[in-house]
Amino acid sequence: MTALLSAENLGKRFGGLQAVADVSLTVAPGEICSVIGPNGAGKTTLFNMISGVLRPSGGRMVFDGVDLSTVSPWKFAALGIGRTFQNLALFKHGTVVENILTGRHTHMRSGVLDAVLFLGRARREEIEARQRVEHIIEFLEIEHVRDAIVGTLSYGQQKRVELARALACEPKLLLLDEMVSGMNQEETEDIARFVLDIRDELGITVLMIEHEMRIVMDISDRVHVLNFGRKIAEGTPAEVRRDPAVAEAYLGGQRGETAVKASA
Repeated sequence: MTALLSAENLGKRFGGLQAVADVSLTVAPGEICSVIGPNGAGKTTLFNMISGVLRPSGGRMVFDGVDLSTVSPWKFAALGIGRTFQNLALFKHGTVVENILTGRHTHMRSGVLDAVLFLGRARREEIEARQRVEHIIEFLEIEHVRDAIVGTLSYGQQKRVELARALACEPKLLLLDEMVSGMNQEETEDIARFVLDIRDELGITVLMIEHEMRIVMDISDRVHVLNFGRKIAEGTPAEVRRDPAVAEAYLGGQRGETAVKASA
């Protein structure tokens, strides 16, 4: 099967700091893949390169047959790469619906005049966008807060709004950066269920950074492990769970091995 995303020997240097070095990975269509590793391992830097926030210092990325080095960073979303951020990046004074609608901008083709007069294509696009947003709101079970101001919502609800906005751009590949960080157990289980539904019902491939090992082991098809900017392991959750290098580098020796096994 042809990979949806293929990254070869990716590297990113910030001055004298090599944040990511020679990282290669592939993500097949329909997979849920996880990237794990200790703090400072280079996970978010890797995501920033895949989503166009940062340009790689070296290496090559191909997404859905397109060499991303030939694509302007602001066009990555239009190609089908959506993401959430570890730190919420919402418009806190806007409503839930307004925030999600911003994710539709890549699908808007109306000119300025059409938009001002709200005729023709602009009207059709607005109707289509709002229908799509309502579907996402129902899918993520946030109908009861659809008109609420985002800044008044709980942290867990705001996380769902950010996820909804990412889905609004209709991605082929969804990058999730620590979606369950700061959530309680019930919220965490809800997100895990949504991630599975996003893959199974919406047909969207998922690549996620996650520290919650139980989610990683429960729902991932493949796991990539980083340490000090380099990939040290790759495989199924069962294979990664048994890898001594993962226990040593990611969680710390025997204690880490016990923790990884306990997450099964």
